[in-house]
Amino acid sequence: MDKDQIVLIVDDDEGVREGLGLMLESVGQPYRTYASAIEFLDAYDPELSGCLVLDIRMPRMSGLELQGKLKELGCVLPIIFITGHGDVPMAVDAMRQGALDFIRKPFREQNLLDRINDALRFDAGHREELLSKQQALEKVKSLSDLERSIFDRVTAGDMNKVIAADFKISERTVEVHRSHLKQKLGAKTLAQLIRIRIYAEKSEEAS
Repeated sequence: MDKDQIVLIVDDDEGVREGLGLMLESVGQPYRTYASAIEFLDAYDPELSGCLVLDIRMPRMSGLELQGKLKELGCVLPIIFITGHGDVPMAVDAMRQGALDFIRKPFREQNLLDRINDALRFDAGHREELLSKQQALEKVKSLSDLERSIFDRVTAGDMNKVIAADFKISERTVEVHRSHLKQKLGAKTLAQLIRIRIYAEKSEEAS
């Protein structure tokens, strides 16, 4: 387990919180516990990485309601719901809303640890992807007007000779620009260039 990641446990049952805490301590995994969804929201830190182990039924604010609030806040922490037998349809709905997994009570500790490990790996990979997207967007912003124009045409699938004719430059010059674009954007293939363009367009639409 990654010691920089924290497992966040939200459950109104003190015995469950203590049991999960002891389990995580036994494998050296940092964790924090919260007795309610409201307590968790009051302490919420968007900079934390890790995963959230969340009881689906709690008084005042349910796990599902907390999931909705976190989505509004842009939280990307993967969620594992703890459910009772009758809560499975609710858990399925939670997964449709973006939860990573659910585990039914009573559960084996090793089973939950395996799910938590999966969630931590998912979180690390997702954050790495977000970082690579942000780096790609910054590189796109650094392109000159001509480079951006050629980038847009290349990723639209236009042939070198068509781009050359439209910009009144040689095909060789277009080839050089394509090579420089790949180097500048850290892409090795046309598919990677296209993916970077998609990232950039989504970011521009959102801003």
